[in-house]
Amino acid sequence: MNADSSLSNGLPDIVIGAGIGGLATALRLASAGRRVCVLDKEPRPGGKVREIGGVAAGPTVLTLRWVFDELFAESGARLGDHVTLRPLPCLARHFWTDGSQLDLFADESQSAEAIRAFAGPKAEREFLSFTARARRLFEGFLDPMMRAPVPRATTLAAHVIRHPRLIRDMAPANTLDALLKDSFTDPRLRQLFGRYATYVGGSPYRSPALLALIWQAEAAGVWAIDGGIAALAKALAERIQALGGEVRLSTPVSEIETRSGRAQAVRLSDGTRIAARSVTFNGDPRALALGLLGPDAQAALPKAILRIERSLSAEVWSFRARIGGPELSHHNVFFRDDPCPEFEALAAGKTAPDPTLYLCAQDRLPGRPLPDQDRIQIIANASPLAQEPPTPEEDPPCPTRIFSTLTRFGTTFSPEPDGTARQTAPDFEVLSPGSAGSLYGQSPHGMMAAFQRPTARTAIDGLYLAGGGTHPGAGVPMAALSGQHAAAAILTDRASTSRSRRTATPGGISTASATMAAAPSRSSPS
Repeated sequence: MNADSSLSNGLPDIVIGAGIGGLATALRLASAGRRVCVLDKEPRPGGKVREIGGVAAGPTVLTLRWVFDELFAESGARLGDHVTLRPLPCLARHFWTDGSQLDLFADESQSAEAIRAFAGPKAEREFLSFTARARRLFEGFLDPMMRAPVPRATTLAAHVIRHPRLIRDMAPANTLDALLKDSFTDPRLRQLFGRYATYVGGSPYRSPALLALIWQAEAAGVWAIDGGIAALAKALAERIQALGGEVRLSTPVSEIETRSGRAQAVRLSDGTRIAARSVTFNGDPRALALGLLGPDAQAALPKAILRIERSLSAEVWSFRARIGGPELSHHNVFFRDDPCPEFEALAAGKTAPDPTLYLCAQDRLPGRPLPDQDRIQIIANASPLAQEPPTPEEDPPCPTRIFSTLTRFGTTFSPEPDGTARQTAPDFEVLSPGSAGSLYGQSPHGMMAAFQRPTARTAIDGLYLAGGGTHPGAGVPMAALSGQHAAAAILTDRASTSRSRRTATPGGISTASATMAAAPSRSSPS
């Protein structure tokens, strides 16, 4: 088949990939009256937001709810009319091998009281001081960085000069680990808040102190969604269709075509060609530079992007079982004794035998009865795929190390899952081609990492980027903000091939891939 297909009412704005970033782009364009068509190779929307046997295998909860409140409001709808959100009073339950346990709460005073009981009044004062600092950093960098279409060092410097306290708060010469050593006396609290670097795929020993602001994103509130984040993806797709847009699932794109330096069309794997008004790629930007979307699209980004360090991957288990052992919350973290050896192993492309583990007990929600078997997701940090294949003497990670680690905390599962419940970096490379199995795009290490992420515009006119690999970065709300930037760029740019060609602008702070729609009238973890 070699047909040339275009949608009615003029050429469509094509979005390749129905991850959260792609869906957010499409919904904003549809809200502006544009003809939109989303194409995805997967049979369901969401990209990295996915389920295995009804169990979330990607993001599980929503933070920064206001991002989606704004997105739905712009389309003439209310978020709460399309998904049921449940605020989580307990943000997470934390366990250490010495038997200590700490809950953190959405209510700051409750967290402070819990920390006082956990580590004493000095620790409580340190926590309140650190939280205030994280809040100032988040509020100070929201507009000049996260909301900015293109983050610029000069703009940020001017903003910091106007707000000089931010210089001390961001501790520009320090890593997150160094900041935490100055902030907390108790090593357990340093370990707990250092873990937030992994939310964007980094190590606290190499990520900038500025990432302390991630704590504020969670402290501001966490919501579970009935049906999981997959229900949010489904609601976004339905809203796009309600506004006249098209969502085609199980429709892989093989190539982006350009002419005279401008994106002109996409070609499906079955040979169908769809002429386009604009093209947005909602996948790992590295895929374009690798030529995975054809030779024309390789010019969209500089080859240097292939040499930039990748963020962490993960070993993820998703299954159902009865849980034995200590009482769990919705979010739970089981810490190893010393975090340093694990991050050293990850930096070397190896695995630690007893990693820190995140466990989401998806049915542990306030006021909800427990089923016979819990839906469980377990995540251990892992290295992305190496540029070179492993040498024969390298042993693959032992699949049972996860459950051996949890057994030491008294946590057991019946039945214990088999290997089919497990996903690792090679699986994530299949899900998001060109990503090297990384879940968060480029590494957040170094003070300039935020300025090195690709932004919405590329060097090819009419070709745009959205998703967790694009500014402002990884995570469900950040991916949605990237969609806002992409849509704004599309709506701003004039469709003129006579313009001088742009240069790719590397430029922010788990998530997008090419994945979405076959049934034109379909209406779904953070």
